[in-house]
Amino acid sequence: MNIMKFRPLFLIISLTLLSISAFSLLKWQFKLSSDFTGGSVWEVQLTKDLSKNDIEKIFTDAKISLRDFQFDSKKASLKFANIDQDQKTSLDKNLKSLDDKYSELKYETVGPILGKELMQKTLVAVALSSLALLLFIGSKFKDFSFGISAVLAMLHDAFILLGAFSLLGHFFGAELDSLFVTALLTTLSASVHDTVVTFDRIRELRQKNFRLEWENLANLAVSEVIVRSINNSMTIIFMLLALVLLGGVITKWFSLALLIGVVCGTYSSTGVAIPLVLLFKKSKQ
Repeated sequence: MNIMKFRPLFLIISLTLLSISAFSLLKWQFKLSSDFTGGSVWEVQLTKDLSKNDIEKIFTDAKISLRDFQFDSKKASLKFANIDQDQKTSLDKNLKSLDDKYSELKYETVGPILGKELMQKTLVAVALSSLALLLFIGSKFKDFSFGISAVLAMLHDAFILLGAFSLLGHFFGAELDSLFVTALLTTLSASVHDTVVTFDRIRELRQKNFRLEWENLANLAVSEVIVRSINNSMTIIFMLLALVLLGGVITKWFSLALLIGVVCGTYSSTGVAIPLVLLFKKSKQ
C-alpha cells in the first residue's frame, strides 16, 4: 500500500483547511461565551409547557438583555450580563408566577477577570503540553524530527478546530466556552495518540529493515496500523455524531467540537505527521 504517494494531495487538503481557518479567524474571530467575557448562566427545568416568548418576556420586563437562550424539552439555558441579588430574586419571582414548580439546575456568575485567567491557562496548557510532547517523543525515538512532526500535526488539528468554531460562531452562533477548552485539549491528546502508534511501528520496522528507504518504511507502517486506527476512531465518531444529532442543545457544540477534533486527529496522524517526518529525513539527507 503506497499511501505516501498521496502526499501532494494531503498537502493541498491541509493548506486549504488552514487557509480557511486563518481567514475566518482574522475576519470574524470568535463568538465568546460568558465564560470568557463575564456574565451569568442560568439553567432551569420547567414543569409546564411554556413558550420561549414567555420566558423572554420576563427578561424584557426586568430590562435585562439576553445574550443567548437555548430551550429544549422544558430545559432552558439562559446567558446574560451580571445582575445583582435583587434582580435575581425578581427573575425567580416572575418565573414562579408562570411555573411555581420549576427547579433551578445551575446559576453561575463569572467575572471578566476569571474569563481572562481561563484563556491564559489554556494557552499555557497548550504550550506546556507541546513542549513536553516534543521532549518525550524526541527522546523516546532518539530523533527530534519525530517529536517536531507530532507537535506540528497536533497544532495543525487545534488550528483547524479553532477555525471551524470561528465559522460556526459567525454563521450558526456557536460560542467558545469552558467546554470548548475541554474539547480542544482532548483533541490535542487524541491527535498525538494515533501519531505515536504509527511512529512506534516505523521505529520497529526500521530496526528490522534498516536498509529500507524511509518512505517505504512509512508505507509499510501505515498499512499495518491504519485499519486499527480507523476502527478505533469510527467507534468514537459514531457516538459523537449521535450526540450531535440527538443530544440536547446544551451539549451540542461540545460534541461537535470533539467530533471535528477526532476526525482531524485521525487524518493528521497519516496525512500530516508522517509526511513531515519524511520531509525532515529528505532534508537531512
